[in-house]
Amino acid sequence: MSPTTLSRGGSTLLMSWTEPRTASRWSPYKRGARKALRLRLCGILAGVSLVLFSVPAGALAQQQTAARESRSESAPDAIHSEVFPRDSGTKTPDVEPSANVVGTVRDVSGASVSGADVSLIPEGGAQSQTTVSAADGEFSFTKILPGSYSLVVNAENFATFTSAEFVVAVQQSYEVPNVSLTLATKNTEVTVHPAEFVAAEQIRAAEKQRLLGVIPNFYTSYTLDAAPMTAKQKFQFAARGTFDPVSMLGVGFGAGIEQATNAFSGYGQGAAGYGKRFGAKFADGRDSDFLTHAVFPSLFHQDPRYFYLGPGSPFKTRLAHAVGSAFFTRNDNGLTAPNYSYLLGDVSAAALSNLYYPRANRGVSLVFTNAAVGLAGRIGGNILREFSKRVTTNVPEDRAQ
Repeated sequence: MSPTTLSRGGSTLLMSWTEPRTASRWSPYKRGARKALRLRLCGILAGVSLVLFSVPAGALAQQQTAARESRSESAPDAIHSEVFPRDSGTKTPDVEPSANVVGTVRDVSGASVSGADVSLIPEGGAQSQTTVSAADGEFSFTKILPGSYSLVVNAENFATFTSAEFVVAVQQSYEVPNVSLTLATKNTEVTVHPAEFVAAEQIRAAEKQRLLGVIPNFYTSYTLDAAPMTAKQKFQFAARGTFDPVSMLGVGFGAGIEQATNAFSGYGQGAAGYGKRFGAKFADGRDSDFLTHAVFPSLFHQDPRYFYLGPGSPFKTRLAHAVGSAFFTRNDNGLTAPNYSYLLGDVSAAALSNLYYPRANRGVSLVFTNAAVGLAGRIGGNILREFSKRVTTNVPEDRAQ
């Protein structure tokens, strides 16, 4: 009997002992033993195979698992580094700011506009840049990033200008065309008062005007475009001037002179004579004032005031204007016309004097005498009004000279 060996993977295993088959009564038992030995040997071989093949397979599985874990850990970083570079956020790649934007601010007439606020606004909400246009209207933005921009210009008294969107390339010097400003439209509230209201305000102001702060100078208008007065205002204005206390003092002073010179001797002397002379002077003044300042101006629609010319004109022109105003005046419509109101009012007042002067002094001569005195007084008064503004109080400030 000789042993049988099995070699696998460099290992030698003892399998069994073989012996020549001989017929014996122990043969069935031997066959059973050999069968059991073979089964045991197969189990041993299976265990050895399991040991031999399980170690590399386990190592390989570990390597595959480690590789998968490595890929799973590195994959997000790889994707992030390829699609979104680290620490870049959403910024575009760094580009050197090398572009320029220039232009000139002008108005619709083509004249340059200085001091205008010019804003360069990038599209997308980035921070804008602002500069001010120079004396020639020019402006510039240097070393800016390429991209899309728009321009907004603001200047005093002009409407806001906004340009169309434009694109600036790398190292380009872009000139914004047609930066033209239009005048701003203002919402102005204008209150329009009736001419009667304006005239009333001007009359109240005129009633404060006095020569040397004492003598009434109501009928001098320092406003060349004064509003026309209504008939009612002409009568009220005449009453205000003719019954002024200073005017009453003037009447008394004039009656005293006539008393002293015994003018109109038919009145006599003493208190009675003075009283008659005072009454005659008072009637002369009131008749003349109402007829020349109210009655006839209302009938002929003429303005009874004297319109101040002022030192802007030569002396001779001003003197001629003062004298001529006794013969020419302004109608309520603003046109110049013969001064019918004063001439007829003066003659009518002189005619009325025949009703209360002494009989010896009545007649045509009295009418023309009083009319001539009234005309001379009108001319002298106009000259005084034209050249006495500096000594007149409460003159409107807009025409004070």
